[in-house]
Order: sequence, then C-alpha cells, then structure tokens
Amino acid sequence: MILPPGPLKVMVATKPVDFRKGAVSLAALVENELGLKPFSGVAYIFRSKRANRIKLLVWDGTGLVLVSKVLQTGGFCWPRVGDDVMRLTPSQASALFEGLQWTRMHAARVQKPQVAQ
Repeated sequence: MILPPGPLKVMVATKPVDFRKGAVSLAALVENELGLKPFSGVAYIFRSKRANRIKLLVWDGTGLVLVSKVLQTGGFCWPRVGDDVMRLTPSQASALFEGLQWTRMHAARVQKPQVAQ
C-alpha cells in the first residue's frame, strides 16, 4: 500500500458513507462534515452501510490516495455507528483493513530511555 513515511495518524469515520464517493468527495466530507483537515497526512477510513467495504483516504504529500477493499465473505469489525470520528493506532487500522478483530490490538507502550548519570 502507498502511504506516507513516518508515524501515521489514523481516524475512522463511524458513520457509513455513500461508496460512490471518490477521493475529492471524501476529502470534502472530511473537511465539511467531520471538521478535520484532509490534506494533513492523516489517514481517514470510511465504511459502507453493509460493513463489507472499506475505503482509506490519505494525502501523501503530492496527491490524494484512495484505497478500497471489498470482503468476499463476512464483514469488517467496525466501531459503533455514530456521527463522530474515532482514532486508531496504525496496527489497529492494519488489522481492520485486513478484516481482523482490531479491538484486540493494543498500542505498545515504550518507556523513554533514562539518561545515565
């Protein structure tokens, strides 16, 4: 998958969207309905009504990248439907995109190294 380098911030729109929307329409939705910045390098994930389709939108620094996936059987494990946005870790987003149970993924907590005195 084509994604910008470095740590990635991932946001999930919990309300299903019209999957006829393309990259520009989804960017407008991010800006106008969610109140967020679609050209900031944050990855935005959208769901369909039937929960078997997923779209990922991200600005890579030169243009909008839109990735779409349809599961042949079953559905994606989605957060509860609402009008809000939910933040996921990159590992949770990857599990979601693979059709796995993303809620079982936890962010690793790394302690800051101590300076020797």
